[in-house]
Amino acid sequence: MPALNKPSGQMTGPRLITGLGNPGNRYSNTRHNMGFLVLDHVMNASRAEPGEHVRCLDEKNEFILWEWIRPDDPDARYLLKPMTYMNRSGKAVAHAASRLNLREDKILVVHDEVDLPLGRVKLKFGGGLAGHNGLRSIAEQLGTRDFARLRIGIGRPEDQSSLSEYVLHKFTPGEQKSLQEALDKSLSALSIIFTQEEQLALQRINSPSGN
Repeated sequence: MPALNKPSGQMTGPRLITGLGNPGNRYSNTRHNMGFLVLDHVMNASRAEPGEHVRCLDEKNEFILWEWIRPDDPDARYLLKPMTYMNRSGKAVAHAASRLNLREDKILVVHDEVDLPLGRVKLKFGGGLAGHNGLRSIAEQLGTRDFARLRIGIGRPEDQSSLSEYVLHKFTPGEQKSLQEALDKSLSALSIIFTQEEQLALQRINSPSGN
């Protein structure tokens, strides 16, 4: 599993990493919960890294917020799961950003992306919302679209009319390998985002060789 090794010095990149999903067993491990799955993967990986740990700072009906301590980062980063369902995710993000005194350029949103095949990971800074209800809610609550997004591919169904049902389906046994690859690529992407300037991070993560 890729480690998140960082040079010491000034912190770069986002400090608040938000994974989007829906709460409850009904939605566990579904395609629309890819953001939650990535955060779970980050927390599981942190247990294997010396000097690295994640601790829960606050747990409410509306969100769960963790502090992510890593030995090569000068300050903490934070992991957030909004627990208000996808179309109201923005309230939790705005609350956490205000509490941590963070600007929008220090926020990274990890979310499912139907326009990418399963196993692909891409980085985006600002721009459109692609009809994603979670992104729309965050943009409305922050008053800006100028936050970073880590887009995790889940593919599209052959029948486009069933898209809303498709994103709420669980991954099939035959998709588990591609799912694991996507989670590992997401972890590697965070390492790049934390250590590289924006344009270099975009080039490395979004290049065909990187995916």
